[in-house]
Amino acid sequence: MEAIPLEMRLEENNVKNENNRKKEYLRGYRANRRRISRIDDEVRELRELAESTKATDYSGMPHGSGNQKDLSDELARIDSLEKKLEIEKSKCIESYISIENQIKTVKNEDENDVLFYRYIKGLRFWEIAEKMDCTEQWVHKLHGRALGRLKIPK
Repeated sequence: MEAIPLEMRLEENNVKNENNRKKEYLRGYRANRRRISRIDDEVRELRELAESTKATDYSGMPHGSGNQKDLSDELARIDSLEKKLEIEKSKCIESYISIENQIKTVKNEDENDVLFYRYIKGLRFWEIAEKMDCTEQWVHKLHGRALGRLKIPK
């Protein structure tokens, strides 16, 4: 059994580290989409709670200022989340454009498709294989080659 030379092991390690860095960059868009979805869900939930608070009057007595303050606090929270949501949407658009432009630098169409489906659409490898009418093993091979060709900002 022959030992792998140190230089080759170092080079393999460098390639793995670089590919991991590329994957992290490419995953940025999907992470932004998840944050937007989470904030959007939170806004929807708070709106529902605020509506139910306004509509509920258990005592039959006029509401005091305490309930109104609670509601105004919730409305302020909703407003704050909506502003955060707009910021996240802008980041998401920037991320999409940046990643899409980098993916387009991979000139092989199949490799380009694999990166798009994986990192923009969020498909699993088996789903990509079905979409591209090939084997999952081939998709993994294309993915590896595409990562090798991909150039990302430092």
